[in-house]
Amino acid sequence: MIAPRTPRTVVPAYVGIHALPSSHASAVLDIDLSAIAANYRLLCDKHSSGRVAAVVKADGYGLGAATIAAHLARNGCQHFFVAHLTEALTLRPHISGHFLAVLNGLIPGAEADFIAHDILPALGSLAEIAAWTKAARAADKKLPAILHIDTGMSRLGLDAHELSAIADDPSYLAGIDLRYVMTHLVSSEIAADPLNQRQREKFAAACARLPSAPRSITNSSGIFLGPDFAADLARPGAALYGINPTPTDKNPMQSVVHLRARVLQIRDVMAGETIGYNATWTAPPSPLGPRRIATAAIGYADGWLRSLSNRGTAIFDGTTLPLVGRVSMDLTTFDVTARPDIVPGAMLELLGPAHGPDDVAAQAGTNGYEILTSLGARITRNYHGA
Repeated sequence: MIAPRTPRTVVPAYVGIHALPSSHASAVLDIDLSAIAANYRLLCDKHSSGRVAAVVKADGYGLGAATIAAHLARNGCQHFFVAHLTEALTLRPHISGHFLAVLNGLIPGAEADFIAHDILPALGSLAEIAAWTKAARAADKKLPAILHIDTGMSRLGLDAHELSAIADDPSYLAGIDLRYVMTHLVSSEIAADPLNQRQREKFAAACARLPSAPRSITNSSGIFLGPDFAADLARPGAALYGINPTPTDKNPMQSVVHLRARVLQIRDVMAGETIGYNATWTAPPSPLGPRRIATAAIGYADGWLRSLSNRGTAIFDGTTLPLVGRVSMDLTTFDVTARPDIVPGAMLELLGPAHGPDDVAAQAGTNGYEILTSLGARITRNYHGA
């Protein structure tokens, strides 16, 4: 049986979660803060041209933004990005005095909250720029902001027409303390994709038409694209949490998460009997007799994706065990015939150093980002290495 990992230091600061003792929990997620800090240092080494921010949106990719941001701030990180203003307001008390920006831009009518809490919007439209300029006039001072240029994503950011309007009339930016000009790479995880160079060139051309300001172009994978993508500020997210930023090569990042689910029941299933909803798995004939099926206390309500049905795996003391049947809301079943020593109360490993978010994502037909950000509030979080 795999013994629960003994925490070196536990930081009980996961916002909104009352962490049960691991001995009482149905599923436990261990988060290694020292590994996150080590990943941050590696990214800083790779991006020697400028500072490195931490993207902690989606509650730190599901791992707890408050705890992670505070730990990274203690380890030298000075810049933080989230997606929504609500995330920024929740995070601000934990990183007081640090640069904090909202990637999704300025919500109409929320200017006072941005100003009062020293939160920067990434302005991505003429309407947002006009609203922020109006707020600056009302405050009788310049207000800090980031200017977001769209160079190919076609989601947020100034399009070519809006960029030309600003380039032709600098008064658009009157009253704005322009801290950075940024863009977002479309395909940086594929180093050979020509889109990367096209975006780099388009961004350089856009910046040449604007007032001089520090630049930010690289995300996690972009940091590994080489010196052509050097800038004043990088904005990694996924790599901090152990997701591979170079998926065609060995993962350079340290493993951060260790997820285990408790076995609730073991039963023998005879050949021809089925498992789970809609009977999608049938026990095959075997000269060894019935299959031993373990029901574990985790399901899609906990973020263990339904698409893992009949495709996922768990690990127990080095043995890989297949997920059989449908993942249901609260329960998932595994064929543990190979491990007769598994008993109710045992913990099956679902994420760990040998079976990380990218591996589970390949089984689920998604990416490691979704695996981490899907992990639900019922899972007990323990923090190590503070």
